[in-house]
Amino acid sequence: MKKKQSIFFFLFHFSVITNFILPQNNNWDGPIPNISDELKTITQKFVDCKTILKPEKDEAEYWAGAPSIVKDENGIFWLAARMRSPEFPRGLRGYEIRILRSVDGENFTKYHSIFREEIPIPGFERPALLIDPISKKFKLYACGPYNEGPWSIIKFDDVEDLKNIDPKSAYPVIIPPEKKYERDVSVLEYKDPKIIFANGKYHCYVTGYIRGNERIFRFESSDGEKWNTVGDVNQPILDLNNWHNFFIRPASILPLGIGYLFIYEGSSTTWFDPVYNIGTGLAFTFDFNKIYDLTIESPLLLSSTPGDFYTFRYSDWIWNYNQIWIYAEVANENNSHEIRLFKIDMN
Repeated sequence: MKKKQSIFFFLFHFSVITNFILPQNNNWDGPIPNISDELKTITQKFVDCKTILKPEKDEAEYWAGAPSIVKDENGIFWLAARMRSPEFPRGLRGYEIRILRSVDGENFTKYHSIFREEIPIPGFERPALLIDPISKKFKLYACGPYNEGPWSIIKFDDVEDLKNIDPKSAYPVIIPPEKKYERDVSVLEYKDPKIIFANGKYHCYVTGYIRGNERIFRFESSDGEKWNTVGDVNQPILDLNNWHNFFIRPASILPLGIGYLFIYEGSSTTWFDPVYNIGTGLAFTFDFNKIYDLTIESPLLLSSTPGDFYTFRYSDWIWNYNQIWIYAEVANENNSHEIRLFKIDMN
């Protein structure tokens, strides 16, 4: 049976092999993130969980995360991650984009680093790493407050070798729109790009900050350089409702043959610290435009590590032969974050 037959085939396998044990939160007496009974009946613990990258210090607020993974034509895995430290102001704690290399997708070694001072930029969040289908060169995108302006999506010049990325080549490719009139409530910033090449185009989903909330917006490009909004520039593609009524953000896109699994993340106004206490849910799209939420009542994935936070976020999902490999930023008991690898066997 082929690996990409349908969304129904995918969800059937989820019913066999996925589940997260809910942690007990010791510092919060209000509502906690939960997985609905309906989803509990079809989920079991992820198999083959492995730590891929730890933060510089095993202490609270030191985070290694925001992974973006690609596999080149020679079978080499390349991972771009954001390193974060509490030594810097909240919201500007991402100090490095770290590039890692692996021959097996499990054991990575540091290959290169880009530090924010080299651009310069006040801070990073999630990068996006791709391989150009024509030139085979690497494309690397990042995000941050470029040139003392609002958070925007920036891009470096394409390279054949990731060690040759020139930090000074970074320039904005997706920036917040100008107001149409004085009291226009428009998107103030963009961050956390997730980009896929499909059907002859680049498709980019970003987190946009609008009306005091983080929402998902979509852009398209023919070359990965010049981007155009899809639909109204201020109209998000998924609503704030149900369990994700505080934030909702893009995570990953997985081709399924007849469409795409759209992985998103979000949080609830009732959760402890919903800015950082983030769970992951699933949606589906045939054409990148209309997205159907599949986990309406609750998130599907939360951290299985007990602690103040349940965070399972910034996950990137890829096919590796007959398995789906998921690289995600996950909260630890001491409130540090690390990147873990989960595998789903589709046989």
